[in-house]
Amino acid sequence: METARSQQQTAPGAFLAFARFALCGGGVGIASSFAITALAAWMPWSLANAAITVVSTLLATELHARFTFGAGGRATRSQHAQSAGSAAAAYAVTCLAMLLLHQLVATPGAVLEQIVYLSASALAGVARFAVLRLVVFARNHAQTQKPQNPQQPPRRHAVAGAAQGGLISRSESVEVTLAS
Repeated sequence: METARSQQQTAPGAFLAFARFALCGGGVGIASSFAITALAAWMPWSLANAAITVVSTLLATELHARFTFGAGGRATRSQHAQSAGSAAAAYAVTCLAMLLLHQLVATPGAVLEQIVYLSASALAGVARFAVLRLVVFARNHAQTQKPQNPQQPPRRHAVAGAAQGGLISRSESVEVTLAS
């Protein structure tokens, strides 16, 4: 059983989480931009963007659950669904940016399209980070810190094995929240 304290310690701070988010999400985003360019040669850009958005959202949500926000494992269906909402907003932002580009420039080159797409993705990514950190993955940490029944306080146990192994002092107790 994990303690509430150990789960709190595994959750990274805002700066570290953002750095991880940028690494994971940025890596997926850059790969996505190349994939969209390739797919757009065979289908309309908005359809290619939709397909890549679905695949990249699934991949990025798993990476964020496992690595970025320290959720401790695979993303749940609920987290995927919530993440999909923020991805839908990001899809709308990138589509709008590309629509505006094509309204302003008759035949933009691939480099300009990449600059506009990645800029729109970066803007949407900052908003998506806030949603994922404050809503989607924050709920896991809040649930493990609060007892299942708010009227019943968490049960506390001294962990003798950890004390004997030198992990904690014999006088320390470790708070363990047990699911009822």
